[in-house]
Amino acid sequence: MQIRGDSSVEWPGESIVRLEQEGYRSRAYSIQLDRLLEKYSDILTVEAFGESVLGEPLWVVRLGKGAEQVHMNAAVHANEWITAPLLLRYVEELAIRRLAGGAPELDAVTLWAVPLSNPDGADLAQDGIPPGCAWAEELAAWNGGSRDFRRWKANIRGVDLNDQFPAGWELERERRGVAGPAPQDYGGPHPLCEPEAAALARLTREAGFSRVLSLHTQGKEIYWNYRDCEPRESEPLAARMAAAGDGYQSVKLTGSDAGYKDWFIHEFRRPGYTVEAGEGVNPLPPEQYDGIYRGLAPVLAEFIRGPL
Repeated sequence: MQIRGDSSVEWPGESIVRLEQEGYRSRAYSIQLDRLLEKYSDILTVEAFGESVLGEPLWVVRLGKGAEQVHMNAAVHANEWITAPLLLRYVEELAIRRLAGGAPELDAVTLWAVPLSNPDGADLAQDGIPPGCAWAEELAAWNGGSRDFRRWKANIRGVDLNDQFPAGWELERERRGVAGPAPQDYGGPHPLCEPEAAALARLTREAGFSRVLSLHTQGKEIYWNYRDCEPRESEPLAARMAAAGDGYQSVKLTGSDAGYKDWFIHEFRRPGYTVEAGEGVNPLPPEQYDGIYRGLAPVLAEFIRGPL
């Protein structure tokens, strides 16, 4: 892995992780990672574990010293970019508590967090086609001729990264009925063909996570199952997570395949969760950010604590 070490940039304000009214781009994310690394270098590491289609590093933030390895990722879907600062803010608050001598859960657990899993897509959904993009004409066509990409969920090649994983991939492709690149629901020509999804799968296999959580928006629902492959402890933990949050529900999901959570449960037979944060229509507006975080942070804390 490539270790991030450039901390030459500054970020204003008391809290390092901030969401501005105009949104959250990969540039702001990069600056905030540098500031976190500068402030918490004794207890936190930031390493690249892969690259996006456009060559943007995919960063994993690691915090804790426990033997149990757990994982959270966010912003797999482009127009759900608000989940990136939500997850990074939770990491920051864990680091603050740890530095103050708290967060005893981090004695038992090491958290591997990937807040921005789809950097190209997140920028595209907010700013449109980047200058000099090799797929500029195709992107416009895939988006129905529109230059408004606010509803775009896929990566910059029009592949939905949460339909990319080898767990019922063929079933999901048939169910979606999307034959080529599109704003959402196209699973690609084969599983893990996109560098972002392949990197997440590789990281997961190499780190040996005991449980994982993928953060999405919206609906305040927690999905915990996959085709009866999930272990017994998955549902009770989901119920605890839902009870801790503000209006969250634990839901047994059917008719869904090829997601990161699905693949993790299927391949490892360990607990995996998809958390749909907030309510409304994607992309959720920045003014909801603080409220979403207040209701979500206890859900993430229960996940860290794990099965009883």
